Amino acid sequence: MTGIPSLAPRRHIGDIMSPEKRSAVMARIKGKDTGPERKLAAAFAELGFSWESHVQDLPGRPDFVFRQKRTAVFVDGDFWHGWRFPQWRHKLSEKWAAKIEANRRRDNRNHRRLRRMGWKVVRLWEHQLAADINGCTAKVSRHL
Repeated sequence: MTGIPSLAPRRHIGDIMSPEKRSAVMARIKGKDTGPERKLAAAFAELGFSWESHVQDLPGRPDFVFRQKRTAVFVDGDFWHGWRFPQWRHKLSEKWAAKIEANRRRDNRNHRRLRRMGWKVVRLWEHQLAADINGCTAKVSRHL
């Protein structure tokens, strides 16, 4: 090995699918009413909260909106929104790495826009909801 990086396109390490098949599989993943969102909605309902979902008139279409408290809540999937992305970016093809990087930039841009509009923004990660739903609802409650 000479230490010169390979010029061949990167492919997800250990991926058993062709790039075309992987793209088709990933395209079928839903963007709203996901499992983590439904879990959080059930917890909010149990607490008696009232909210709007996927509000189109706010940047980023927050998953949960509490208008009277000007609080927007996003539920971010670990893969699609890049939880600890620098640690596993190298495992992805350039196409997927660029897609997740663009998602992260868009998330940051929408977060800044909402803050400039006077909104509080709460971001919850998929793994946080799976591990501690009560802690997540408490985090939101502190902003309401």
